This record gives sequence, C-alpha cells and structure tokens, in this order.
Amino acid sequence: METEKQPLFDSFSKNVEYINNHLGVDESFDLVRLDLEYAGRDMAIFLVDGFAKDDIMHLLMKFLAKLKPEQLEPDTLNKLLKTYIPYMELDQIDDLNKAADSVLAGTTALIVDGIDKIILIDARTYTVRSPEEPDLERVVRGSRDGYVETIVFNTSLTRRRVRDRSLRMEYLQIGRRSKTDVAVCYLADIADQKRVDHLKHILKKIDTDGLPMAEKTIEEFLSGRHWNPYPSIRYTERPDTAAAHLYEGHVLIIIDGSPSVMITPSTFWQHLQHAEEYRQKPLVGAYLRMVRYLAVFLSIFLLPLYYLLSVQPELLPAALEFIGPNEKGNIPLLIQFLLAEIGMDVLRMAAIHSPSSLATALGLVAAILIGQISVEVGWFSNEVILYIAVAAIGTYATPSYEMSLANHIVRIVLLLITAAFGVIGYVVGITLWIIYLARMETFRIPYFWPFLPFSSSGFKEVLLRTPVPLHRKRPDFLHPQDPDR
Repeated sequence: METEKQPLFDSFSKNVEYINNHLGVDESFDLVRLDLEYAGRDMAIFLVDGFAKDDIMHLLMKFLAKLKPEQLEPDTLNKLLKTYIPYMELDQIDDLNKAADSVLAGTTALIVDGIDKIILIDARTYTVRSPEEPDLERVVRGSRDGYVETIVFNTSLTRRRVRDRSLRMEYLQIGRRSKTDVAVCYLADIADQKRVDHLKHILKKIDTDGLPMAEKTIEEFLSGRHWNPYPSIRYTERPDTAAAHLYEGHVLIIIDGSPSVMITPSTFWQHLQHAEEYRQKPLVGAYLRMVRYLAVFLSIFLLPLYYLLSVQPELLPAALEFIGPNEKGNIPLLIQFLLAEIGMDVLRMAAIHSPSSLATALGLVAAILIGQISVEVGWFSNEVILYIAVAAIGTYATPSYEMSLANHIVRIVLLLITAAFGVIGYVVGITLWIIYLARMETFRIPYFWPFLPFSSSGFKEVLLRTPVPLHRKRPDFLHPQDPDR
C-alpha cells in the first residue's frame, strides 16, 4: 500500500515540524535534525546517523556555508541542484511523507526556506561484509565472489557480468512499515514482457507490514501454494549463476537485506543443476549431472525400497538375499527408520546452531555415540545406519536446499505408505508423486518441463550438459523474445 501523500506547507517551520514529529526525531538518538542558516536562509537537514556519509555531508555543508544571499536569487531550487550542491545523486520531492520514508531508507533530506520542494541527497552508506563464496554453491574453479546483504552491491555485481544495454533494474518498495527496497532485474529484449508485468503486478499487490525474512516472505506471496513443500523459485548467491539465467530469459528479484537472489520461473530440473557442471569439460559436466541425479533419486526411493524388500524377502532373488538385515535389532524396522530420520534432522539443526569450533566435535560425537553404540545396544541394525547415510548423502548432494528438504519429506511419506500397503503402496506412492509434480505450475509454467509437456531440445539440455557452442536455443517455456543465442 502506498503512503498517503502530504503536500508541503507554505511555512518552512511547519514542514520541519511535520517531518520532525512524523519521524519521532526527539525520541530516537540515531535520527538527526540539523537546524542551519546559509546565505541568509533557514535550512534543516534530516538524516539517520550511520547511514549518511559524514565526509560527503561535511563537504556539502562547507559549500553551502560559502554562499551569499544574492547567489541564490532568483530560481533558488535550480541553482542549488545544478550549481551549489556538487553531488551526483540529487532529487526533489513535494511529498512530506515520502521525504520522511526516504530519510529512513538512508537518504538525507534538505529543507530550504522559500522553496516548495525538498531536496534529497542520496549520500547513504550501509554496513556491508565483503563478497565471499557462498557456502551452498561452492565450485572447485571459478569466481569466489557472492552476493551480500546490500541491494546496491548486488546490482553492481550483476551488471559487472551483464554489460548489456537492455538490462533493466526496476525499483520497488514493499512493506507498509519496512519499505524494503526490491529490484526486478531482466533483459528487456529477451525476457517475456507479459511475465515481467505479471510479476511486478503481484509484487505491487503485496500488503504486509514488512519483510522480516526478506526473500522467503516474498516467496510465500508469489508461490501461492502454502502447503506445497516443493520450491517454485530458485535461489542463488552466485552472480555468475544469476547472469546465466538472465541470458536465458529469466526474471530476477533482488531484495535489500538478503544475499539470496530469486530466479523466476524455475522448474524441478533447474533446482538440480549446479555451476560446477559448467566449470568442467562437457563430458565431465554431464557425468557430474548424472551422478547428482542418481544421488537425488536414491535419497527419495532407496529407504522405502529397502524396507519393502526387508519385510517381504520373497521379492528378492537368491543372489540378492544379503541385502536384508542380518540382525533386525530390538526395535521394529519402521521405527528404526523414523528415529534415524528424526535423529539426522536433530543433528543437522544442532550443527547449524553450534559454533564452528565445536562442529567437528559434534560430528565425532554423533558418529561414535549415535552410530556405533546405538547398533551395539540394539537400537539400530547396521543396514539401517548404512541406508540412512546413503539417503542423507543424496539429500545433501542436491544443490537446492529447499528441494532437498522437500525430497526429505517425500521420502518419509513414501516410507509410511510402503509400510502400510506394501508393494502397492510403494508403486502408487511414486506414481502419485510424479502426477503431483506434473500437475504443478510455477508462474503458469509446467513444473516438470521438459518431460511433461515433452520438449526434445529441453530434454537434451536437462539430461546432458551440452557444450556451450552447441547450446543455441533459450528454453522454450520462458517464451523469450529472442529464442536464439
């Protein structure tokens, strides 16, 4: 929702007092109001301590202090903007409420007696960490810079890799109270303009107090499927990955305060791709992709299949009888699997919340106590530990953290269905899972593309890591304006 407009008053003192009360300057130590007099005119500066660049503001005040009254006559506003305030990022506004919101965003507001506009000086600076390689998207060779929490830094990292005149960074503010800065990023002569307009329309309709979880809050408004575990938006903290998707015709959403950039739309198979595949030769990249697919599908289907073969050993051929558990332990097999799944999640959460200096010790404790001793006392069988470990490795091999959590939930549900209905439950569960994904849509795009609906060119690109010189078509489902590269 947009803030109601409040035009400037005819009185300088009323304008100053309105912003002073609107911001609560007297009640917050970090909100600064400077009452000044330059060239025989009363002036007031509003800023947030820590957001404004002190050296620039000090320099501008030195310029204003040297002005004579006659230098501002006539047309004071234009002379200040074009001559006597030597700074690049200047703006003017005739709305007191928007001026106050700009101050809270870090801009400095200058009110001058006798002028019917407020001058905005964008000399803000934010505390920011240096770009570093993202933890979830590491590569053996390649750039080590990643997005940070400041939107201006993130847009510049993107432009560094996309020096295209058609690159657009459209600015929005979301949140009645937070006024969070958001940038919609796309290539104007490639991206489908209807999809861009639709996305901006949804973003502008978001009505909430703020975005406390940044991109995750926006995702809940964009996806619409609140109880669906599968992600409809891909996240990346790598500028090179974001640039590659821009060239394909995707639309990015960059949110201030978050190092994760949202890629829209994204299909199931795009969540399983990784930059490392394109940092190696095509054959090696294709092999890595096949291994990743194998690991992901094993993480979903292996545990229920092993349970099925353990409780119905007649399904196993004689050559594979060794697969079944030799010692079933004191606890039913299904309970063992559920306890192991919960234990893995508890261990993961404990590792996240543990200081890095204790993480190694935590891993050793988990491996020795939970693994070895639990088997010795009869809580778990050796095979349960083995297959849970294989499933966990496959889960962590998924590049998308959101996708790995969704697959984890599917694995547990499939395990319960298999335990309840046997072979029929296992087959029907997998069939329903495929149908569920095939019926899903992300921004009106089939989630299972290019398998359903089938696209031969897209199928080849998903299945294999094709050489870049032969990759001459942008994905069909994006409806790019320029389909050829």
